[in-house]
Amino acid sequence: MSDNTKNQKKPEYKPLLDPQKKYKEATAYSVTIGLVMTIIFSAAAAYLGLKVGQVFEAAIPIAIIAVGLSTALKRKNALGENVIIQSIGACSGGIVAGAIFTLPALYILQAKYPEIQVDFIKVFLSSLLGGVLGILFLIPFRKYFVKEKDGDYPFPEATATTQVIKSGEGDSGGAKLLLISGLIGGIYDFIVSSFGWWSETIYTTATHWGSVIADKTKLMVKYNVGAAVMGLGYIIGLKYAFIICCGSMLVWFIIIPLMSWLCGPDTVSFLGTTFEGVANMGPEMIFKTYARQIGIGGIAVAGIIGIIKSSGVIKSAFGLATKSFSKKGGAQTEEIRTQRDLSMKIIAWGVILALAATFIFFYFGVIPDGNKLLLAVIALLIVAIIAFLFTTVAANAIAIVGSNPVSGMTLMTLILGSVVLVACGLKGVPGMVASLIIGGVVCTALSVAGSFITDLKIGYWIGNTPKVQESWKFIGTLVAAATVGGVMIVLNKTYGFTGEDALVAPQANAMAAVIEPLMSGQGAPWVLYGIGAVIALILNFCKVPALAFALGMFIPIDLNLPLLAGGAIAWYVGSRSKDKALNEARVNKGTLLASGFIAGGALMGVVSAILKFAGKDFFAKEWAETGSAQAVAIVAYLAVAAFLLFSSLRAKKPKGQD
Repeated sequence: MSDNTKNQKKPEYKPLLDPQKKYKEATAYSVTIGLVMTIIFSAAAAYLGLKVGQVFEAAIPIAIIAVGLSTALKRKNALGENVIIQSIGACSGGIVAGAIFTLPALYILQAKYPEIQVDFIKVFLSSLLGGVLGILFLIPFRKYFVKEKDGDYPFPEATATTQVIKSGEGDSGGAKLLLISGLIGGIYDFIVSSFGWWSETIYTTATHWGSVIADKTKLMVKYNVGAAVMGLGYIIGLKYAFIICCGSMLVWFIIIPLMSWLCGPDTVSFLGTTFEGVANMGPEMIFKTYARQIGIGGIAVAGIIGIIKSSGVIKSAFGLATKSFSKKGGAQTEEIRTQRDLSMKIIAWGVILALAATFIFFYFGVIPDGNKLLLAVIALLIVAIIAFLFTTVAANAIAIVGSNPVSGMTLMTLILGSVVLVACGLKGVPGMVASLIIGGVVCTALSVAGSFITDLKIGYWIGNTPKVQESWKFIGTLVAAATVGGVMIVLNKTYGFTGEDALVAPQANAMAAVIEPLMSGQGAPWVLYGIGAVIALILNFCKVPALAFALGMFIPIDLNLPLLAGGAIAWYVGSRSKDKALNEARVNKGTLLASGFIAGGALMGVVSAILKFAGKDFFAKEWAETGSAQAVAIVAYLAVAAFLLFSSLRAKKPKGQD
């Protein structure tokens, strides 16, 4: 690529709504519906996340409901309103992920240490303050990720949600296509999750030879056959899907077998990290216990590399904040409606007030008596520095794969925070509580920041006013935090997080398992984090996107391999013809179909969760775990893949393009 090509300015994107005109956005209707969606989906996502460890992103189901309501009520020009409904309602996913990945660990540890006090205020303020900081820290980076990098990142979830919202306005052909693919993807995924007519995940260990290989060499392959995951891979594209899968393959096909061979069945200590009976574990247990920690180290260092590379953006954000307080900054040039953010003066004062409120919360509600002032200041600095710096990492991850590695970044926060607090004299049970609440604030900030960049990208493509989205996001965060705080208390009293028939809360259990030894004077698996760090540095030197690769090391392989299938289909349909316009038409049609898969799968996932919550269990567990169910899964999956492939290839060029 020549220097001239590199320096060519990107054409200005033209949104659906004219930037020079005003439209209905934050109305009594859209705000009310958005807040109702926030309450409903916060409660549903909290239950499902604590039950199975997966928080479904509410953006797509809420967008579908918003479009359906506006159509049923015959509201004209409802595009702007539907974006606001989705943006407010999507607060549920961000707040829920931040809260349930960390704060249930307080209840888990309470069973062992009864002196730990957990109440609504702790949960509510951790979620609220983290959410507010996440919004405030992200806004200065909106133009960079949303406008300047437009076309550089796939934004898979934002793409799918935008297609849903657009389907309600005028384009009947696109709406019909989205409806058909949504029904196919939704029914397909609903059958898998609710009835188990075929297996959701294919394992090589389902066969005798696969089981023998896994036992002897620790080599195994898992593959999720969900239509939604395939659709996600299509939108991500072959390049990033391949890099992500390479990360998974390194961990599962090289590191896990090598770790088993080197450590053996005995207890081995290496550079302060203890490995216990690795050879006696299955590949999945080795991944969860040890190998995944390498991904955490990779994500942390890849994030730091990203922060260094985006230092210019961070510097310009600080520059804008400084100018807004100066006399020169007072007379800012008027920007077009679709590029108008909350003023940097409001953002700066908002950050100051949010940090002040966080300090008061830590001082009076978290830090025990003793060296209170110093410890509260240190806790505040940990939250402010890590949440601000890793905001760009969260946004970057969402932009690339539509998945935020927030649990990995939070684990790193807990470890670093615990080391600092222990060094300052705060340890034992009070240290556990302080570290978990600090982690909860940071986790929520990163989760909300990642979720919000999706909302802002949707608004950019549709043509909403960023300032309006940003303003109402705070109200949605408040309602979501209150809802999650109440729901978590109810779920703890109803089911609990420890003991028989308790909610699993896998991430929170992992946080509790990490924090307890650290605060009791034991160490962390630094050698594994170090390996991940070295891998990230080597990748950066080789000019390979380190964050995408590290995400592959952290996210289970069964969710990564299908991305490669979807990306391969996208590459194939976009490269079969010498006619560029025809290739583009095929890719666009495939994007619409893939968006339907994601939307249908997400919506039916909510329905399946509601049925399970109501005690309606139709799942054929014994059959779903058989080899025959996996064989049926392969046939069903190939049929869905064929539909996506051949339907995309049947696309025609728009009239007038020769």
